[in-house]
Amino acid sequence: MVYSLLRPLIFRLDAEKAHGLALSALGTLPSSLLASPPRPDPALGVEVAGLRFPNPVGVAAGFDKNGEVPDALLRCGFGFAELGSVTPRPQEGNPKPRLFRLEQDHAVINRMGFNNDGAAVVERRMKRRSGGHGIVGINIGANKDSADRVNDYAVMARTMAPHASYLAVNISSPNTPGLRALQDPAALGGLLDVVMESRGNDVPVFLKVAPDLQSADIDAIARIASDKRLGALMIANTTIERPALHSYHAGEAGGLSGAPLREMALQRLRDFRKALGGSGGGTVPLIGIGGIATAEDAWQRIRAGASLVQLYSAMVYEGPGIGARIVRGLPALMRRDGFTSIADAVGSEHA
Repeated sequence: MVYSLLRPLIFRLDAEKAHGLALSALGTLPSSLLASPPRPDPALGVEVAGLRFPNPVGVAAGFDKNGEVPDALLRCGFGFAELGSVTPRPQEGNPKPRLFRLEQDHAVINRMGFNNDGAAVVERRMKRRSGGHGIVGINIGANKDSADRVNDYAVMARTMAPHASYLAVNISSPNTPGLRALQDPAALGGLLDVVMESRGNDVPVFLKVAPDLQSADIDAIARIASDKRLGALMIANTTIERPALHSYHAGEAGGLSGAPLREMALQRLRDFRKALGGSGGGTVPLIGIGGIATAEDAWQRIRAGASLVQLYSAMVYEGPGIGARIVRGLPALMRRDGFTSIADAVGSEHA
């Protein structure tokens, strides 16, 4: 309610300034003013990579890049929060403006470029919440000007593993030149070996991939993910493709997210489920991301094979209460389709 009243004023601001204002509000205002968390429901609990998620709806990386408000997001009713992407050294990212609302399309284009405070600052913040409740993942990346990006991921794994519920390896952002080349099967296996060796503990490793993949890439990545026993595959990051768009900023360069990504991300999820050879992703759980804005969206992704879902762009339009609204809507959808738990519904669309 509060966000819907304030949104016309917020949308008069530059998108990146509005994002900063949202982080400040989450960090200072009582969560009761921002969202009404649903009551805990054991039927919504999901176990992935040895972690027990109280519900399957999380915040994707990109919203809280620097670990400023993960606990506030959890208090808003999200089942988990993912901060980052974080790089070894601080970096400014790409020149502004670099974040654009596409209001007519219910979408966002960003070319942020891994702007963040750097590993040392984020590590200090995570140490301050040491022992904090809830599942908080850390999305790790490489510096744009790094001479050895694989080593950057090793540094980040070593630094962040003690403070993360899971590590998300981001090799799929379109806004760091050359980064997506690490999705190539020839490079990916070696990168994951380095990350898993460097973390120093058994914190689960998730891999976030792009939606702009060919069939051969999907098959190869699925095989590597299974061989390396990854904790999860995250499907998918923003897209460089441009479906028909109607908003003023439709021609901006960068990664597209939000409603226009919904069908592409859903299809990639199905593709990976098939490649992994299991109704729910076989040996590697799947996380559905991209264009999720309602309980029906989340439920469709779950039935298509996702054990968990994440959102970010929908928060731009609906505010931080969207997570709680989706969570509250899931039990009715479970009952409608004859399921008693989220876990039973994963990958069931063709059962």
